[in-house]
Amino acid sequence: MRLRPASGLELHDLDVPDPGLLPFAAGSFDAVGPLSRADFPHRHSFYELVYVTAGGGTHVIDLVEHRIQPPTLYAVLPGQVHRWSGAGRLDGWVLLFNEDFLHRHPEDLALLRALASGPGVRPEGREHREILGLLRELTQEHEAGLDGAVGVLQALLHVLLVRALRVARGGGGAAVPRAAGHPLVARFTRMIADAERADRSVLAIARELGVSTGYLHEVVKEATGRTPARLVREQQTLEAKHLLTTTDMTVRQVSVAAGFSDPAYFCRFFRREVGRTPGEFREQAS
Repeated sequence: MRLRPASGLELHDLDVPDPGLLPFAAGSFDAVGPLSRADFPHRHSFYELVYVTAGGGTHVIDLVEHRIQPPTLYAVLPGQVHRWSGAGRLDGWVLLFNEDFLHRHPEDLALLRALASGPGVRPEGREHREILGLLRELTQEHEAGLDGAVGVLQALLHVLLVRALRVARGGGGAAVPRAAGHPLVARFTRMIADAERADRSVLAIARELGVSTGYLHEVVKEATGRTPARLVREQQTLEAKHLLTTTDMTVRQVSVAAGFSDPAYFCRFFRREVGRTPGEFREQAS
């Protein structure tokens, strides 16, 4: 991985310098490296699955604190901000991959979003052993680099996601809304989570996607239950909260980073969404 700054927060990239290498990494926390246990707020440009099998502390994802209770599987999406707080003896398995790796199973994007929407998956008994076995097999297949490895890894990852979602839903099926796997939804979600995007208006994003705002509204609402405009507001609010609590940027700088050209309008927007001014929110969070 490599680092580059993004709106006051570090952005971790899955750096694949050789086009022949897979946009995929798998292994233990130690094998992936010290950044897998990063205790400072950061975001990814890739997807991360973490299966914590030992350790304690707190996993903070988008300002929500999750007490670590091994074994737990966490899904972290591109653009989400997370860190490990007070984590001791953290151990387990880490999978890193970008969206290109999911092209054979595009429905996996919806499964990942579903997993990331919860507090973490806590399998027990047979389910824990099955997930652990899949992670070991994924790591072994990745390290061996044999012919056909890409297809095997993609298939194993798909099985892992389906089984994890079954656990999250109490043993039921891994059904997701019919439109949830729509590639348009994945692209829209990724675009509004891009901290470096200047214009996050629904109109601008629809134009870039090559669809009408009406069609974008219909597909996104069916997949997520929320309108594109609501999701944009939620993302801007979350971005502002992160910057107010994890950086020393001024309110004016935060407003620009969150996609607002007028700091006064940003303050009104933030108070409407959060119930407090940016200054009050920062003071209470400190």
